[in-house]
Amino acid sequence: MHRAKGTRYEHAAEQFLSSRGLRALQRNFSCRLGEIDLVMLDGSCLVFIEVRYRASSEFGTPLETITPRKRLRIVRAATVFLQREHRFREQSCRFDAVGITGPDEALAFDWIKNAFSA
Repeated sequence: MHRAKGTRYEHAAEQFLSSRGLRALQRNFSCRLGEIDLVMLDGSCLVFIEVRYRASSEFGTPLETITPRKRLRIVRAATVFLQREHRFREQSCRFDAVGITGPDEALAFDWIKNAFSA
């Protein structure tokens, strides 16, 4: 059940970002070192995106749940992605985060470009 819910909000984030010009490359890239929810292109920049959802921000925003340990796992997974995908090795990269709140019929998105660095 939890995975299906995560997939639903990752898809919503992908649609949101696509409507702002990003192009999807891969969903749920996973390796033993970590996972990346979305890998997209913003022009020529490769973007690794963490998606977080909370029904409400009453006890903190979704983006506040991205811990230093989680950021490290995303950076490590991005390194593996770049090692496997030779075509992207020379491209500029960034790490974005998308926080989603609210009920499914009225989702609110908080997109932070360059949310953290490697």
